[in-house]
Amino acid sequence: MVADYLQQCARWRLDRAGTADDRRDARSALALLDAAAHTRALSDSDRSILRLHAAGCFVLGRYSPGVEGEKLVRFWHYDTPGGEPEELLALLVECAERARLPIPAQRAPS
Repeated sequence: MVADYLQQCARWRLDRAGTADDRRDARSALALLDAAAHTRALSDSDRSILRLHAAGCFVLGRYSPGVEGEKLVRFWHYDTPGGEPEELLALLVECAERARLPIPAQRAPS
């Protein structure tokens, strides 16, 4: 499911390649396709996949990265190359776990 999401994002980037920033879109698309291939090769019992499950990222048979994760994927390798596929997955896990943390309660004014 994560691989499918990354592949869809790569397709979106490829569809944009043709605008003024061709190279950035193409570079990002290739990096996302690489990350999708890496993720597709993982088993369902991979620690990162299990952590994404625990963070609630899989709903109705689809992967949802959350707001922070979506932004991370949209700009992966866009401005500058860097970061391996496993790094993207690790960062997505961190984003998901951060989003899951409870928001501290506000104290009522006295």
